[in-house]
Amino acid sequence: MKTMKLGATSLEVPVVAVGCMRINSLDQAEAEHFVQAALEEGANFFDHADIYGAGACEEIFANAIQMNALIRENIILQSKCGIRHGFFDFSKEHILNSVDGILQRLRTEYLDVLLLHRPDALVEPEEVAEAFDQLHSSGKVRHFGVSNQNPMQIQLLQKYVKQPIVANQLQLSITNANMISAGINVNMENHSAVNRDGSVLDFCRLNDITIQPWSPFQYGFFEGVFLGSDKFPELNQAIDGIAAKYGVSNTTIAVAWLLRHPAQMQPIIGTMNIERLKDCVKAGDIRLTREEWYEIYRAAGNILP
Repeated sequence: MKTMKLGATSLEVPVVAVGCMRINSLDQAEAEHFVQAALEEGANFFDHADIYGAGACEEIFANAIQMNALIRENIILQSKCGIRHGFFDFSKEHILNSVDGILQRLRTEYLDVLLLHRPDALVEPEEVAEAFDQLHSSGKVRHFGVSNQNPMQIQLLQKYVKQPIVANQLQLSITNANMISAGINVNMENHSAVNRDGSVLDFCRLNDITIQPWSPFQYGFFEGVFLGSDKFPELNQAIDGIAAKYGVSNTTIAVAWLLRHPAQMQPIIGTMNIERLKDCVKAGDIRLTREEWYEIYRAAGNILP
């Protein structure tokens, strides 16, 4: 699979990451088969969170991949912490305890990347900095990032945190593209011009922070998949036509649309279907033309001023 640098690091990662939120929907044999198929495709970047399956997803993954020292050095592990039942918690104690639990469940001594999972309104960045320092100096975490944070929240963290923020996981798809639309509709009096995230797309590009789009096939907030949906006839017609031109699936084109953006994003693919995973991986070999990218953008109902 095509690779890229993660943020400003020297870490070479696949352009598509494998999200493991749903791996607990597979039995042991299915999980082993899926993980092996991902590795055969070069998809060796696995995204986790301690909240997924209340930790069960990390355990299932470790068993499925039959974790050992040799395997560990050939994969990239990312996990997230900070979501608790009914509240968020970026306290030093919780971050440190969460990482210990993650490492135990994944049967590894270190994480390549740790993300803070959604913003905590009660965050004390000094505590986060202390936790990051301890995790980094002990070798438990090599790189750090955030999820669903805007530029000012990241800057507040970076005032205290020594380590660079290398990734920001954000909801982004063809139908959930406000961070793109707001930049296109600057100074316009329309719905798309509303800047809801503080220009996070441009901020991440300026600061070498890799955007990791989550739910790249969803519309709304987990309302459904736009591919094949009768709610988006024009969009599916456009995607299907371009897919036929390249001889690939509509899934491939939906991912290729994200990869075409010059921000060099790394989509998080949540499918547990091996054929769909293979279709996602193929997107790394396709570069949509500018005309094709905008055709898909407009077909989703996005407007140009």
